[in-house]
Amino acid sequence: MTIGKRLISAALAALIASFVSSPLLAQQSKGKILIVLSSEQVLPLKDGKTFETGYYLNELTVPAQKFAEAGYELVFANPKGNVPAVDQSSVTTDYFGGSKNALESAQRFQGTLTGLAHPLTLNEVAHQDLSQYKAIFVPGGPAPMIDLMANDDLGSILRYFHAHHRTTVLLCHGPVALLSATRDPASNQAALQAGNVDQARSLAAKWPYRGYRMTVFSDEEESIAAKNVFHADPLFTPQQGLETAGGKVSTVAGWKSNVVQDRELITGQNPASDAALADLTLQTLSAWK
Repeated sequence: MTIGKRLISAALAALIASFVSSPLLAQQSKGKILIVLSSEQVLPLKDGKTFETGYYLNELTVPAQKFAEAGYELVFANPKGNVPAVDQSSVTTDYFGGSKNALESAQRFQGTLTGLAHPLTLNEVAHQDLSQYKAIFVPGGPAPMIDLMANDDLGSILRYFHAHHRTTVLLCHGPVALLSATRDPASNQAALQAGNVDQARSLAAKWPYRGYRMTVFSDEEESIAAKNVFHADPLFTPQQGLETAGGKVSTVAGWKSNVVQDRELITGQNPASDAALADLTLQTLSAWK
């Protein structure tokens, strides 16, 4: 082979190698992860007070970036198909190890998520072929307590994932969205908000996650948030909601990383659990056939 042909051959091989390892092809080879966010941002609290919220920046971007870098395509959805709001109280180095560089990197990655600006509606997703999704992920921030936990379409999606043993991942306040899979999620939410535990328990009688081990933003952490962030008490806590429905909730000391896996369900307790949750999800997906 002449030098010229060897150079051309080497260049062609390099081009093919770079093409095969491109993010697009990697994403296509691994499949899709459905990321579900709230459409709302005003959380009702006791005594008529409210709190402006949304998704926590780190709870979305840290796992999402790990998923994308591992080769998964990210598909975003929420109830209304509107642009989801980020909780501004999460846009701080406090949730990124005190690092300004890490915060700015997360914001840059957030800006690359074109699907975040044009999410599907949950109704559209519920009528799709759900087998195209390898996993579903619900980040936290308190916003899932506003609409996701009461959304029938999300309940339908979650019941499919449960029945087909598809990886189901929720972080911080996100696990409260599992209550959308109760018999009448809007009534269940109303009962919890009114403090009617017996009614809420009755509505969750056939909840598919009854008896599952899970974690969620703890009552201890919610009490701290009520005092220092919300400046008012919540109508109910996510831990109370899941325990009332029959979830076996376990938590650790506030603000410590904690991830719990039971069958297809992976839950993380708080913002500090973001990376561990993502890593366990990727391990689970790599073992799934």
